[in-house]
Amino acid sequence: MKKEWRRAGAGLAALAFATTASAAQAEVKPASGTTTAAQEAAAGILPPDGTRDAAFSTQGFLATRSDPIIRNAQGQPVWNLAGYAFVEGEAPATVHPSLWRHMRHLKHHGLYQVSDNVWQVRGFDLSNMTVVRGHNGWIVIDPLTGVEVAKAAMELVNATLGQRPVSAVIYSHSHADHFGGVRGVIDPADVAAGKVAVIAPEGFMEEATSENVMAGGAMMRRAAYQFGTGLTPGATGTMGSGIGMAVSGGTLSLIAPTETVARTGETRVVDGGELEFQIVSGSEAPAEFNVFVAPERIFLAAEIATCTMHNILTPRGAKVRDTRAWAHFLDEAATRYAPRSEAVISSHCWPIFGQDEGTAWLAAQRDNYRYLHDQTVRRMNRGETMAEIAEALALPPQLAGEWANRGYYGTYSHNAKAIYQFYLGWYDAVPAHLHPHPPVERARRMIEAIGGADRALALARTAMARGDYRWSSDLLQNLVFAQADHAEAKALLADSYEQQGYQSESAIWRNQFLAAASDLRGGPRQVSNSQSADLIGAISTAELLDSAATRFAPERFGMRKLIVALDLTDRKELAALEANGSVLIGRVGQAPSRPDVTVRGPRALVLAMLFLKQPVAAMQAAGLQVEGDAAALQGLIDALDPVPSGFAIVEP
Repeated sequence: MKKEWRRAGAGLAALAFATTASAAQAEVKPASGTTTAAQEAAAGILPPDGTRDAAFSTQGFLATRSDPIIRNAQGQPVWNLAGYAFVEGEAPATVHPSLWRHMRHLKHHGLYQVSDNVWQVRGFDLSNMTVVRGHNGWIVIDPLTGVEVAKAAMELVNATLGQRPVSAVIYSHSHADHFGGVRGVIDPADVAAGKVAVIAPEGFMEEATSENVMAGGAMMRRAAYQFGTGLTPGATGTMGSGIGMAVSGGTLSLIAPTETVARTGETRVVDGGELEFQIVSGSEAPAEFNVFVAPERIFLAAEIATCTMHNILTPRGAKVRDTRAWAHFLDEAATRYAPRSEAVISSHCWPIFGQDEGTAWLAAQRDNYRYLHDQTVRRMNRGETMAEIAEALALPPQLAGEWANRGYYGTYSHNAKAIYQFYLGWYDAVPAHLHPHPPVERARRMIEAIGGADRALALARTAMARGDYRWSSDLLQNLVFAQADHAEAKALLADSYEQQGYQSESAIWRNQFLAAASDLRGGPRQVSNSQSADLIGAISTAELLDSAATRFAPERFGMRKLIVALDLTDRKELAALEANGSVLIGRVGQAPSRPDVTVRGPRALVLAMLFLKQPVAAMQAAGLQVEGDAAALQGLIDALDPVPSGFAIVEP
């Protein structure tokens, strides 16, 4: 696969991902009788629909684009506003009725008025753009993921409300869908000239650039499952991402903040209006704040409160979040800010209007996270394992009446396991789990113990016929790992995963099941390693050298020692790499006294060698100066693994 040092797709991860759609989608199956019955049963126990969400998700609508397709400079589509226009009427048997209801409200797009001087652009990306009228221009909070969709959103704002410059940009937190479109709304030159302020929580730059550097390859591949990348929206395809329709494509950008906020209660007068901030770092994101727009009595809850339960540990992978702190932040929001607010808005989903409604909505989500945390810890301390806790815990009736507590994004099952991991790690204290066989070898032994492949397949078919898809997929996944070329097992496993996807209330559980089925039918999808130049420029050299070291293969390098001096002329930065038979060590701040080779030139050319594995000679031709043992330097580059471009998940 050709790799370029730019961004070609978008993901919640700072390192963007893109995948190719699979022809295997043509092989999808209808809902089974068991699935149809399960959907009917689920519909029968849902809380009363009410009118709140239907009303609030459309309240204040002013306008949207006449052309639903947003394109990049090359004319390629990066977003389709009408992607979920098909969600009307009653849910089909292939979609959980609760998720179908959710998407009926989440599919709306356009410019919406929240108060006299606050608006939101919704449905142009996974996230919302909030716009506040300042004295001289627009204050933009969370400029979406991509430059193209952000530009389209601002064009809609100016066309509808009147042309004004952007006077300030606020990043609520350090995830890419809340800053990546910034170059679509402001020019970096205006920031440099002091014409536009960029405000973010303390620690924003470090967190925005570092979350996915070390584990980027694995996160990007897993994120393709989480967001259903390559799946087509539809009754047998993806049904969004729970907190939005999808993640936009296009160009990811980043402009560094000009000021940061460190404490709850800090205020800033921004373009004539007072904003008060609540620091919630360590909950949904490692650097995050909420914003109280004081003159308008509007509270932006960023992403700690949305129209769904969130993830304590994202399926794509991340550090486990602190559920107890999350609940405390929600309590503070419900008691300190909601009583002063005429509406509570979020950076995803739709607003909640009214003081009492907003307070109750935040309090209900506080209680949901607190119940999940406390009951997980309670069970954990009496000896239950993460799997046992996840099986037993469910949304209690007293909290189930609030639709936003339901698991369209995060789930009780996944989050209970995450809380267990937060406190105790993955190990359940059962010694048999200390040193088990790895998956393929264990699968071979399991299939042999069952009585062979035919016996395992027969048992799986029986389980499928009973509608026990969990057990059938367990059996079949072992068979596929034991015999990777067993076509019948792969086909049946795809069918089993598909039915579980149809039955999932969580949009991202559905995505993962259906992505797995697609992979089994059509082969693993490709993942792009392309990266935003803005993000590359913002990542520290020390972190990039450490990241390169995670791809060092000492068995290919041998036992020799090599010291490389790096003079990064464009950044006026000195660094070094020291390789030996075991590790690759990066150092920043001073040059080594006796290097074997010295490399001098712009950092981009050095990174092209380290990450894109461009030959030393090619980089010399591009202007990189190499003094000393160029052959040894090439040997080091050869000993680095390529940046991963995807790997099998449901096959060995």
